[in-house]
Amino acid sequence: MGRAVTRPGPRPLLPWVGLGVLVLAQICYPLTVGATRAGLTVATVVLGYLLSVGHALLTRGPRAAAALVAAATGGGFAIEALGVATGFPFGSYDYSGELGPKLAGVPLVIPLAWTWMAWPAWLTAARLVSPGVARVALAAVGLAAWDLFLDPQMVAEGYWVWRDATPALPGLPGVPVSNYLGWLLFAVLLMAALRPLAGAVVDRAGPGDAPMFALYLWTYASSILAHAVFLGLPASAVWGAAGMAVAAVPLALALGRDRRPDRQGRQPRQDRQPQQGPPADATA
Repeated sequence: MGRAVTRPGPRPLLPWVGLGVLVLAQICYPLTVGATRAGLTVATVVLGYLLSVGHALLTRGPRAAAALVAAATGGGFAIEALGVATGFPFGSYDYSGELGPKLAGVPLVIPLAWTWMAWPAWLTAARLVSPGVARVALAAVGLAAWDLFLDPQMVAEGYWVWRDATPALPGLPGVPVSNYLGWLLFAVLLMAALRPLAGAVVDRAGPGDAPMFALYLWTYASSILAHAVFLGLPASAVWGAAGMAVAAVPLALALGRDRRPDRQGRQPRQDRQPQQGPPADATA
């Protein structure tokens, strides 16, 4: 007679360690210049990519991780190659050679950046709203709003340049509005594809997703601080703060509520949620 053997559940320590290394790398960014800063930028993106894909694998299994890579990494490369070749949907731009090897004019590190933030943006939306159009919309905005920080910073560093940067948002010269609209368009497509590809295992957020929530909130808060104080980009600090607040502020409030015991004095709600992990295997 057979018995059910359950795979090990999520390993929370590994994502937390990865997040710690990523935070240290980002703290070092304002302290570097030139080629060292460019190398640190690439290393940070790779760390973020490994963190998000690794978390998806550990907490949701191979199908979810593969779906994330297909939708965000594969889709990210495809949309960037289209953008470089045609100017659609972001506008006309060119990458410099400072971000490493290119394929079809796109640095190979760029699709990794899409993946890095797509996963925490999805889980944030899964934590806040029910499945459906509203979840896809919030996840897409949560991802696309990050570019209000990212693009001004990368343009200031010379990592890419826009051939026509008009019209631009007030205070953010050098980046056309079409870029942000293109980000939003692709983010919607990415998030709409993720659930069908990954399956029902990505429908709910659980306690094992805490490192990804911390990543999203750290990205929000640290980007505001870095742009306002260390990078000399106060306008992008304001725009990014307003844009990412759509997802980051409700997430912070929801997590704060979950940490409080209920009126009957029971444990915080997040500790009573079922832990997610790869499905059990039946063996003989």
